[in-house]
Amino acid sequence: MASCLVAGDRLVRALGSGGELEPEQLPRKLRAELEAALGTKHEGGDSPGGPARLVSFRLIRDLHQYLREKDSPLYLHELLEGSEIYIPEVVKPPRNPELVARLEKIKIHLANEEYKRITRNVTSQDSRHGGILGDLGKQVRSVKALIITIFNFIVTVAAAFFCTYLGSQYVFTEMASRVLAALIVASVVGLAELYVMVRTMEGELGEI
Repeated sequence: MASCLVAGDRLVRALGSGGELEPEQLPRKLRAELEAALGTKHEGGDSPGGPARLVSFRLIRDLHQYLREKDSPLYLHELLEGSEIYIPEVVKPPRNPELVARLEKIKIHLANEEYKRITRNVTSQDSRHGGILGDLGKQVRSVKALIITIFNFIVTVAAAFFCTYLGSQYVFTEMASRVLAALIVASVVGLAELYVMVRTMEGELGEI
């Protein structure tokens, strides 16, 4: 936090011999503190940008208060021309090696946990995808089995009809009787096959 000013040349000249503040008869304590502040070189004073003459805000306030009480024609902002607020450089404390090591361990642990979470989500998605494909394959197999069953039913009924029709020629001489006997046998065989097919379909639908 700033608490000082880098005094400009104007304030230095005003406090010097023959300066503007000399006739003002500054209090001895205030003048001594100002001269001490302006005459002391601080850290970095030899460098072009380093602070050399630091005046605290308290001394500036005391000077301003004194000028107001004396109704001086001098204004503080005129005396502070060329002055700048001094902000000291913040020196960062050295980092604790143990704390740094613990922070690194925590970062590695969090990264591993994040990696496990991501890979776990990917594995779950793969499992769901595989389950969907398995269900689809099961349904395809069920439909295929149903088609084969229907085809077998048609072939069995047709074979029973034609076999009975051809074999009944040795029993019946009339075609109508032969056709009727073939229809009866084909119907019985068809009902039996239909019963078996329905039971099979119920079992397969129950598995789905």
